[in-house]
Amino acid sequence: MTASLELIRDLIAIPAPPGQESALCDWLQNRLTQIGYTSERDSKGNVLVTLDGGNSAPSILVTAHLDEIALMITKIESDGKIRVAELGGVYTWKWGESPVQILASGGSIPAVLSYGCIHTNSEESVVEYARHNPLPFKKAFLFTGKSHEELAALGVRPGVRVVLGKERRVVTEFGDYVASYFLDDRADIAVWLMALERFKAEGYTYPGKIVFCASASEEVGGEGARYALTRFPADICVALEIGPRTPEADFPIDANPVIWVRDGYAAMEAKDGQLLEECCAEEGITPHWQYLSRGGSDASCSSALGLTARPVTLAFPTENSHGYEIMHKDAPDELLRLFLAYLRRVARG
Repeated sequence: MTASLELIRDLIAIPAPPGQESALCDWLQNRLTQIGYTSERDSKGNVLVTLDGGNSAPSILVTAHLDEIALMITKIESDGKIRVAELGGVYTWKWGESPVQILASGGSIPAVLSYGCIHTNSEESVVEYARHNPLPFKKAFLFTGKSHEELAALGVRPGVRVVLGKERRVVTEFGDYVASYFLDDRADIAVWLMALERFKAEGYTYPGKIVFCASASEEVGGEGARYALTRFPADICVALEIGPRTPEADFPIDANPVIWVRDGYAAMEAKDGQLLEECCAEEGITPHWQYLSRGGSDASCSSALGLTARPVTLAFPTENSHGYEIMHKDAPDELLRLFLAYLRRVARG
């Protein structure tokens, strides 16, 4: 089976902002074909693999999201400065001044996310503002070295997406740990793929309908999963996610999986908590049970709208979130083990 880190490196290298995940979809569908699956891409940009075991086990939608936090162009000024706004939960202090790529219709354009010089006390400067106030993206600008007219000719306009530059889309390994931007949710896409590989290698068939959905636009409200559930109603939605260490859940950054008991949108059903407890006992897994006071997953966002009855979010521990995230190198494999155990337990009834 493919090593998780190999997949994660490949996945992180491909930009996929919300609403513009097509390059990653192409890569993923090619990989699914190589494994031996037929996939489809729906109108929202979700990549779907439908497996139907033909029996009456609960129907399941399994998601890991394709998209990453990004920026959107709001304005091009007369001097060529480009203004941006957040697309998903990206913060200025998580990215800093950084190389970025503008994904324009005329091709990818390199730029630098900039805030200006610090060597001034002028009230007109961004730095003086930042000394006294939280710094929003509206105070930043993109420098390209191109004029307003040149940018317009290349298709740069409001609404165009901006992603972190390729120079920073790399994975760092140190000791037992792996770090990168966008482990949320590329490491989970790797787990999603490895699960399908395992199904194929072992000839496993879930005794009911299960749809694997690599979901679009999760970072802006779980839009892809919500759309998929209107086409493929499911009793259970399992979201593969990250488990960010917080003051409320100060667990170690180890390989043990994280189980969300509640987030900002919905709580897991007590029944699924019991099933997962039984899975962990059978498999010798010691999970981290997480009450998340802020955030959501495809499963919980969909449950809050009545699109699934049973939201289940399974994750791996991370230090940092929506920034340069750190995980244990063995965490994806342990998350896969818990996810497969949960499917088998649900199938038993």
